[in-house]
Amino acid sequence: MDMKDTPVIITGGASGLGEATAERLTAQGAKVAILDIQMDRARDVATRIGGLAIECDVTSPDSAQDAIAQARAKHGVARVLVNCAGAGTGKRVVGKSGPMPLEDFTKVINLNLVGSFNMTRLAAADMIASDPIGEERGVILFTTSVAAYEGQIGQAAYAASKGGLVSLTIQLAREFAQFGVRVMSIAPGIFLTPLLYTASPEVQASLASSIPFPNRLGQPAEFADLASHIIGNRYLNGEVIRLDGATRLAPR
Repeated sequence: MDMKDTPVIITGGASGLGEATAERLTAQGAKVAILDIQMDRARDVATRIGGLAIECDVTSPDSAQDAIAQARAKHGVARVLVNCAGAGTGKRVVGKSGPMPLEDFTKVINLNLVGSFNMTRLAAADMIASDPIGEERGVILFTTSVAAYEGQIGQAAYAASKGGLVSLTIQLAREFAQFGVRVMSIAPGIFLTPLLYTASPEVQASLASSIPFPNRLGQPAEFADLASHIIGNRYLNGEVIRLDGATRLAPR
């Protein structure tokens, strides 16, 4: 899909992978709406790139529906949805203090998996009801993780949430195929995102040393590069692409 004047929605677009993708697609001519709960940061990014900042809790049906309606009113029906909103927590299922509180698990599942599904069902409905652009109507992109395949100790909630997105990729690609809507996922490895900015140089170096090549942390711009290619390559559909420098996560 050509990005020139194409309406795009990016959740979690105020920082990290989402911010880099917003910058890249805007540079290609897209009309980008940044949906986030960090509104100060979202406004800063939107001002810099000439986009639109909209407050959105992706886990809320009402908030998501309202945010998509605002983006539609400003830019038109979104033809691309990039799901970058998400978070994780490190906690063993059974730790020194006993079983993990159930809410610690469900909170991550709700944000990463249910939130992405919530946004997808609403954005896809708009895409399906619209006229095709060439041979397709839209593109939906999930941000999953290599943890979906090699979840580390303490990553039960995160791995399960990202694994759910892996499973949804081919299922939704099949379901939406008749409408010309593609569904793809990127599974990043260890990237230099806001979570790692606060880590010491020693910790960052230790993480980078586990990556075969390039022997460094991934850059958000490299995620944006792949997202851009996926959107532009119409024969990519129903697949999860690992973006990890050939790393495989150790148990801990």
